[in-house]
Amino acid sequence: MTIRMPAEWEPHEWLWIGFPWNPDEWGGTETLGRAQQQICAFADAVRAGGQGEEVRLVCNDNASADIARSLLQSDARIVVERIGDVWLRDTGPICVTDSMGQRSLMGFGFNGWGGKYQMPGDEDIGTRLAATTTLPCRSTPVIFEGGAVDTDGTDLFVTTEQCLLNPNRNPGLDKRHIETLLAGTLGLTDMLWLGDGLLGDHTDGHVDNLARFVAPGTIAIPEAATADDPNAAIYEDATARAKAHGLIVAPMPSPGRVEVDGEIIPASYMNFYIGNAAVVVPLYGQLNDQAALDALKPFFPGRDIVGLPSDAILAGGGSFHCTSQQMPSAGPSS
Repeated sequence: MTIRMPAEWEPHEWLWIGFPWNPDEWGGTETLGRAQQQICAFADAVRAGGQGEEVRLVCNDNASADIARSLLQSDARIVVERIGDVWLRDTGPICVTDSMGQRSLMGFGFNGWGGKYQMPGDEDIGTRLAATTTLPCRSTPVIFEGGAVDTDGTDLFVTTEQCLLNPNRNPGLDKRHIETLLAGTLGLTDMLWLGDGLLGDHTDGHVDNLARFVAPGTIAIPEAATADDPNAAIYEDATARAKAHGLIVAPMPSPGRVEVDGEIIPASYMNFYIGNAAVVVPLYGQLNDQAALDALKPFFPGRDIVGLPSDAILAGGGSFHCTSQQMPSAGPSS
């Protein structure tokens, strides 16, 4: 039976979000505290006063759960499960649906983004979260992270060569092998290969920081904001490849050059999350913050476009989309 990976704008039943807990991963307790506040604000925005999907905030232990409860303004549900990092987009189970609308979960191998960040709990959090559901789950030993691809809900998806062809993931697998594996596991058969991801991205160029589908056949890609935008050539190359693939490219603003202690960091408005009631966009105190919100509005009528600070979350290596993994609703696609 044919399977497919639903587009993110299709209805969700719930959303898993990882809750920060380890000060060593966040540069100390002050940044950790702000990251926890920003994650809870994200959860509240997705919940949207009860109009959005259920939120399941995954906390490492009871102490973290107590902190989360004190910060939440919504009725987000607390789930206590041991986690290493919070990036559930990459470690959580991925849902696919069949032609009857029945759901199943797919789990992949995980090696700490090419062996760079290996933390106890990350290797099996996907299996343990899947076990909290009643859905069947399959697994494959192939190393793969959910943030490496994005799809428009058809068989079309986008990725980067920098990530999926990196020898630190699946040495020996070429494009043909990877395309075959993703077709069989996620139903993704029409593959747009972009080149590199953003500079400074420790995931080796996850596409959810670079290019995101906003409608069938339409992909949003940033344009350089300033003459010193460090990702200008990357944006131009991605745009050219997308157009050559026959896609409509929706230009998005870039935050521009963002540095911390003289180091370029991968700040991106593209790490937004598309919820049932709201599209939540990371903001960084840059001149293009409002322009990014305005650029997304035409694509998501009926949803609030909510911009929230994400600088403290970025200090840990990602943003809203990276911390989350949605559960699509059952039934035929809408």
